[in-house]
Amino acid sequence: MFSKKQVPQSPAPRQPGKANMSGSPSFSVLGADMAIVGDITAGAELHIDGRVEGDISCASLIQGEASEIRGALKVDTARLAGKVRGTISAGDLVILKTAQIDGDVEYDSLTIERGARVGGRMSLRNAAPLEPSLAIETSGEPMLILAASAT
Repeated sequence: MFSKKQVPQSPAPRQPGKANMSGSPSFSVLGADMAIVGDITAGAELHIDGRVEGDISCASLIQGEASEIRGALKVDTARLAGKVRGTISAGDLVILKTAQIDGDVEYDSLTIERGARVGGRMSLRNAAPLEPSLAIETSGEPMLILAASAT
């Protein structure tokens, strides 16, 4: 007659940057109206549309066209479309045509769209430096050989 009916409870809303119920990481968003002064560390994907003054370390970074980052980036993958003033170390790096990079860039894989501006030294990450050495070809003429160092 007067039974207590169980009302199912809905799960707590998922918060950006927090792991979901299955334990896998999600993503965090820094909106266009936000500015952060300080370093950012994220274990998952980070989407930045605002302004950051500080170093960023994350698994994956997506930067919006109107955003600006002043600091070093250390990421596994990145898709950059705004301004970056600082060094970049990335595994898979995509620099879109609207990007303006001012700083040295290290990468494992690199894609640059036509129109992107990059001012700085570009180099392969973890690459052995090339060392010149002299060798004598069978013709008797010396030739210069560039080879990766064994160290």
